Amino acid sequence: MIKKTLVFTNPCYLSLQNSQLVITNTEKEVRTVPIEDIGVLVLEHQQITITHGVMAALIQNNAAVITCDQSHMPIGLHLPLDGGHTQTERFRYQLDASLPLKKQLWQQTVSAKIWNQARVLEKIGFEVDNMYRWSKEVRSGDPENLEGRAAAFYWQSIFSHKFQFYRNRGGDPPNNLLNYGYAVLRAVVARALVSSGLLPTLGIFHRNKYNAYCLADDIMEPYRPFVDWVVYRIVDEGLAYQELDTTLKLRLLQIPQVNVYFDDMTSPLLVGVSRTTASLARCFEGNARKITYPEIN
Repeated sequence: MIKKTLVFTNPCYLSLQNSQLVITNTEKEVRTVPIEDIGVLVLEHQQITITHGVMAALIQNNAAVITCDQSHMPIGLHLPLDGGHTQTERFRYQLDASLPLKKQLWQQTVSAKIWNQARVLEKIGFEVDNMYRWSKEVRSGDPENLEGRAAAFYWQSIFSHKFQFYRNRGGDPPNNLLNYGYAVLRAVVARALVSSGLLPTLGIFHRNKYNAYCLADDIMEPYRPFVDWVVYRIVDEGLAYQELDTTLKLRLLQIPQVNVYFDDMTSPLLVGVSRTTASLARCFEGNARKITYPEIN
């Protein structure tokens, strides 16, 4: 069953009863959702009250809980501490991973990211033979920084037939949509890493000592173009995107349900990410040599 993404944008009281999330609004209207059906829960409004019982039940069921600031942008992520019965063993494999292995894993990650960026541009109508070539030329550790070269070409192109665009977290719209979509994606990837018994803090490439989700930032890279494609379609449809309103957020919160494509199956992104993190765990254990990443169809 596909897990649900719930977002709360108005004041409400969230409590727990009989393994159900009980939602009570300011008019005392009540509805319920089974805790086990929830994959991601987003708390936007500053006047939401949530009980500790709800938080504990969500974490026990491996749900990701995202908290937002006064501008309704995600600023916090709550995840389980215990990701599985073999967690300690998997932590050890991850901690002991050799530098050559990490470089090979990063090579695969960059290659998959560039390939998916090429697919996005190709769907829009660009010639992207250079992108496909770069994807295949990435070497261990990406010493030539083909990721950066591809990113420069990608961001110069993606919205070029509509306006001049610079990708910058604090930049002009639709950077706001990309930021929000990436925050949702990051939560999904971090959730899957914990579920696979891995430390989301310990990255294979990202190493910022102030970043608690370095590995999530690594593994989400090939998935970013799925977010980009959702944002591109919003812009292409002519929707007003200067302000990140409820309508746009609802579109972006569907990202966990977007279809991703593997060689042997199609699945929702939420499920596909779990397949990716499970393959990463096998790489750390020495039982596999390749991370399983999807492609954009």
